[in-house]
Parts: sequence; structure tokens; C-alpha cells
Amino acid sequence: MTTTTGPTTGTATGTATTAGAKAHARAQEAAHRGRVTTMPTVPASAWPDLPQGVARKDLVHAEVVAGGGYTHLVVARGTHVRLTDVAGDACAHVLAYRADRPWERLNVADTVKVQWQVYLTTGHLLLSDAGRVLASVVGDTSGRQDALYGTSTRARNEQRYGDGSPHGTSPAGRELFAVAAAKHGLSRRDLPPSISFFQGVRIDADGHPVFEGSAGAGRSLTIRAEAPLILLVANTAHPLDPRPEFTSTPLEVLAWKGRAADESDPLWTATPEGRRAFANTVADLTARGIA
Repeated sequence: MTTTTGPTTGTATGTATTAGAKAHARAQEAAHRGRVTTMPTVPASAWPDLPQGVARKDLVHAEVVAGGGYTHLVVARGTHVRLTDVAGDACAHVLAYRADRPWERLNVADTVKVQWQVYLTTGHLLLSDAGRVLASVVGDTSGRQDALYGTSTRARNEQRYGDGSPHGTSPAGRELFAVAAAKHGLSRRDLPPSISFFQGVRIDADGHPVFEGSAGAGRSLTIRAEAPLILLVANTAHPLDPRPEFTSTPLEVLAWKGRAADESDPLWTATPEGRRAFANTVADLTARGIA
């Protein structure tokens, strides 16, 4: 028989029976309550620190993702999702899909090309491969991002750190995305290039990438869903991070109810390209009874 010392009573609790295993599991839960810091908060309304101006009843997701971890969430149109680099070494690799038609997804190449901008920050849009707006960036205190180099691969992480498996010591972003995607019936074939935030990359005058790293702890980025979305987020080291040791610290993810952009929103009319993308988006959502 397998026994373990009960953490609260000091007595031996057998786990060879269903009753014993149940008692042990509940004792473990009680012992660790309040000590686990990287996990979802359920219900989200119990999150202790509300974003400014957000009512507790409107909070729909609250989580801290461990370094080397991932999360996935489905959000309604108008939902605001804020990512925060808690300790200064998070890197949020992000993929977005239309929740009602997941074959329409983030297209980083079109996002950059259509907006004539490779450095995406407040006021920029995340576009789909159908020329529609999936999300708008409505807040950014980091200014560090990368829309060019995607996320890490298992082979590369194994070469650099010795491990790239999703549950290993230095998980690759593509492996974490594959696990998250499977939760929504998506496969590796459904993983396009991603965009990343909090670990910046700039291109110098000679066309070479320069890794900028983090802007510091507590910086955040907020996106607003302009369509119902599936969001996949992998929090793992950037593929251009030059440090020899795998470095990844916690990422906070909060989401709350809000309103999508309409024609009165400054982002709608900021550029001709954006105006057309928003018009395409609302026309499609209206036809489907979503807008």
C-alpha cells in the first residue's frame, strides 16, 4: 500500500483506495490553497486587483501563466484582453482565430503589409487572412514586440537548451501552441506564424535584427476583440533571446467585457486601410447575425 503523510494532520493517509485517494487529494488542495500563483482564478470576478474602470462583474478571465506555460481562451466580440509582463522576462506569443470560423485566423504578413508597419503598438490592427480585423491594439506600455521571427521550435530549443518538449524545462512555442490548439479541435496544420509581445526586436540600418529584450516588469498590452475569437498564448523565451539559459517569467492575462469599434471609434477612420478592414469585418459579422 502507498501511504503519505497528511499535510494538515500528520497522519498516514492511504491512497490505494478511492476513499483514501479522495481524502489525500482534498488535503493537498487545502494545503496549497493560496500558495499557487500561476493558475486561472475561477470565477474571474474573484481576481483581487481590477483594471481601472472595470466592474468586477465584467471580468471574464483572470490568470497568471507560468514561464514556459500557455493559455487559451474564447472571447466575445468587444472583449478587452490585457497581457502584463509581471516580472520583466515574459514573452507573449499570440495567435488569434475567429471563434465562429477558425479557418480564418491571424495573418501576420498581411497585418504588417496592409498597415505599412512592422512595429505594432497602440492604434494598430491584427488582421486575418481574409482582410478583416480580428483585434485592435488599444493600449501598450511596453513598446517591445516582434512581428517578424515568430516563436521557437522544438528542434531549435533542443539545440540551444537541451529540451523543447511542451512539458520540459525549456518548452518551444510551437509545441505549446500545438497543445493549446488541440483544446479547440485545431492541429499543427492550423498554426500560422505568430506575433510576440514584451521581448522586442528591431531591424538596424544594415537590415540585421537587434534583440531589445524587455521594457521592464509591469508593462502591459491590451487588445480589443473585433470579432469572436479563440486566443492562444504561449509564454516562452523569444527565439532570438541571446541568453544561454532559458529565461521566461510569469505573464498575467485578464479579460473583461467591452464594446467593439464602430464608426465613431478613432481607429475606424485612422487610415484608409483600417477603414476598409473594419467595414469588411462588420459586413461579414452582420451577415452572420453577430454584429
